[in-house]
Amino acid sequence: MISGKQEKGSTIKVAVLASGRGSNFEALCRGKTGNGRIALLISDNEKAEILQKASASGVEALYMSPGKYRTKFEESEEMEWVRLMRSRGIELVCLAGLMRIIKGPMLEEYNGRILNIHPSLLPSFPGLNAQKQALDYGVRITGCTVHYVNAGVDTGPIILQKTVHVADDDTVETLSGRILQQEHLAYSEAVKLHCGGVLAVDGRRIFKRKI
Repeated sequence: MISGKQEKGSTIKVAVLASGRGSNFEALCRGKTGNGRIALLISDNEKAEILQKASASGVEALYMSPGKYRTKFEESEEMEWVRLMRSRGIELVCLAGLMRIIKGPMLEEYNGRILNIHPSLLPSFPGLNAQKQALDYGVRITGCTVHYVNAGVDTGPIILQKTVHVADDDTVETLSGRILQQEHLAYSEAVKLHCGGVLAVDGRRIFKRKI
């Protein structure tokens, strides 16, 4: 399967889905995303700080109900998210702190076109509290991973990773801060690669191909 196969030079509309402050959203708006243009922000939290930040930056920002569940979408509600993104011409979805597992209509509609960023070097320390997991395990190097989303939890093919050294006196907060700096760089780079049509997926491995 080839992911990110786009007409050279064409603009790719990107939606960012977030639940909280959305610092990765802001980094994507500031970053060098190539043909990718951040066109939409949707939050499942009507009080999310990022909604105001997105509106102030000129990006359409919407709250949409995720349904009655806390960690996943209700299928009917997820379908509404898909319809909304389809109506806006969204071609790439970026998860930026959306605290929900995606398994239904969104994954079907945007298969191979959903990115997520995770604060560890996957497959190590998936799921919640990855920074604390890394400290508790005693690793000397951790980092962040941008990957395609599949039906598992942090199990999709890896696009790129950036490393962060763990200091002896690190706390969860200090380590998280340094990882977040690398996340801001990695996410824009991954969006640029996808929207540039240079990523070829072969099973779990991703290669850069010549256009």
